[in-house]
Amino acid sequence: MADYLLEMRGITKEFNGVKAIDGIDLVVRPGECVGLCGENGAGKSTLMKVLSAVYPPGSWSGTILWEGKELHARNIRDTEEAGIVIIHQELMMVPHLSVAENIFLGSEPTTRAGFVDYDAMNARASELMKQLKMPDINVALPVMAYSGGKQQLIEIAKALNKNAKLLILDEPTSALTAAETETLLTLVKEFKARGMACVYISHKLDEVAAIADTVTVIRDGTHVATRPMAELDTNEIITMMVGREMKNLFPREAHEIGEVIFAAKNVTVWDTTNTERKLVDDVSFELRRGEILGVAGLVGAGRTELASHLFGCWKGRHQGAILLDGEEVRVHAPRDAVRQGISMVPEDRKRHGIVPLMGVGHNITMSVLKRFTRRGLIDAEDEMAAIQGEIRRMRIKTAQPLLPIASLSGGNQQKAVVAKMLMPNPRVLILDEPTRGVDVGAKYEIYKLIFELAKQGVAVLMISSELPEVLGISDRVLVMGEGRLRGDFPNTGLSQEKILAAALGKQDQVAA
Repeated sequence: MADYLLEMRGITKEFNGVKAIDGIDLVVRPGECVGLCGENGAGKSTLMKVLSAVYPPGSWSGTILWEGKELHARNIRDTEEAGIVIIHQELMMVPHLSVAENIFLGSEPTTRAGFVDYDAMNARASELMKQLKMPDINVALPVMAYSGGKQQLIEIAKALNKNAKLLILDEPTSALTAAETETLLTLVKEFKARGMACVYISHKLDEVAAIADTVTVIRDGTHVATRPMAELDTNEIITMMVGREMKNLFPREAHEIGEVIFAAKNVTVWDTTNTERKLVDDVSFELRRGEILGVAGLVGAGRTELASHLFGCWKGRHQGAILLDGEEVRVHAPRDAVRQGISMVPEDRKRHGIVPLMGVGHNITMSVLKRFTRRGLIDAEDEMAAIQGEIRRMRIKTAQPLLPIASLSGGNQQKAVVAKMLMPNPRVLILDEPTRGVDVGAKYEIYKLIFELAKQGVAVLMISSELPEVLGISDRVLVMGEGRLRGDFPNTGLSQEKILAAALGKQDQVAA
């Protein structure tokens, strides 16, 4: 038997003459978890697409050995039959199909008459749910009835059903709660104990440290190092990823905080499906010029719903006043918000932030097309100059400005969305999970940009589930819980414990 389950040797993949990965090696033993780390655009996803035959043989060079023999896989079906299963960062679900139908999609059990055997399918799906410690999941319900975290675990059930020998997890916890993340890491440890191997791709290096036996780091498409996790700490991984030591992940800069320029008064938002349920309940706050106001809270606290109301994109019933410079303004749609000087980077960039098949540059300028219009026609030269300026400023890695934005890594897509929402020169910028799925180097760049905007007098409202980020960036922190404002704290001596206590309603609301 081969020492390695998987050997990838000298893998090189080019796009239009540009090498996305150049001579990368990756090896995985049975029962081993390899943490694959690198900045956005480093080549991690490209390498995994080569392995899973999204990019078939002939479109790349190098050698892949699987269980000691050369792997000849023409497509994803071939790699899955071999036992290589990848779970992408963007979930591959059919929302209106049932949990069981999603698990068995393309490999449904049939009766002797050739019909789908729903009884057998539902029974096997229920058995898989029990293995994943989710016996309460009704496998006959549409998968859209469950949260993103539960859907992530249902994706893992699909992998188990395919008898995976190697499970590839690409940013698996980007949309999970802390409890769901803990469940996932426990499951991976159990899989390892059974002999299943795992490649774990994540920017959350504390998770990599907790789960990985070995870490492979790639940078700019090249292999940097492969070392046992026991010999490393997260700071050393960061240094290998970005090519320089980063002693301070939060580059706090002094900035002047001025007068109140934005206020929300008595905001209430109702659920779109249950019109009696309040997702945001009578929330009021103020935001000052040059201030970075963090918004913390547990999943379901109402933070995103609050932001949606402020930006005019909540589809259900909502009420509350929005004031700019003390005067009430009407915001019925995002275009109204942008006209008033309010921009928002949404939580879900795939659904609400980008037009996937449109070019990177056109995604960036779509919010200000009138700026480049001359006599009813777009001045392409003027627009391209602005696009190239934003690509340089945000350090967006793209082979060319008009490449479809869907071809970029998640982090580079995020930087393009931020650039798009800065194009109107907002006075108020709402950032909903601005660094989700973004590597430490790109996070650092986004943080520096936030501080630069604050120094220019932009008022920033930043929603984040990462408490170190909230504490590292904010001047003041709002804490929400069950739709209510439970804390308004100046960020001086503030701790994660105090924020969590407020989110859980274990202390009285504190005013700044």
